[in-house]
Amino acid sequence: MRTDLVIRPERPEDAEAVRELVRAAFAGTEYSDGRPESALVDALRADGDVLPALTFVAELDGRVVGSVVCSRATMGEGTSVGLGPLAVDPGYQAQGIGSALVASVVATAEQRAEPSIVLLGDPGYYGAFGFETAAPLGIGSPGPWEDRFFQVLTLRAWRPELAGPFRYAPAFEALEG
Repeated sequence: MRTDLVIRPERPEDAEAVRELVRAAFAGTEYSDGRPESALVDALRADGDVLPALTFVAELDGRVVGSVVCSRATMGEGTSVGLGPLAVDPGYQAQGIGSALVASVVATAEQRAEPSIVLLGDPGYYGAFGFETAAPLGIGSPGPWEDRFFQVLTLRAWRPELAGPFRYAPAFEALEG
């Protein structure tokens, strides 16, 4: 990992840089041109569902090169954290920036006594942080994707009775539709 990287909480003045970063990062994928994911971030902000304490940017030389947005979600009768989107500038990928952002979310969520973090993503990548398939823990997926992509990281505040149907913040429903 880079030693000159700064991970810090996102600030309001980062919104435009994050929007462009998310668009660029997802535009290089086989499943998106980046517009739905950047619109999702804007909608989460507009709805007030972004969790500021768990939303970070990565900076190099004063430039935002990575971002992770977390939002409030529900699980069963309680709450959870929805992680994503996670984005790294295509020119800086595979340098540990995304890992540093996820580690910051996990450490901060643990300190805040959040019970769980849920995401939709690559099991090979997120498994390194302890994320596991959610279904075997009784956490119901809110979408039609394969179970292996819908993952959870249970934290110290987790109790099995917290499991149940999972629901992202409402802005995610527009992304799926």
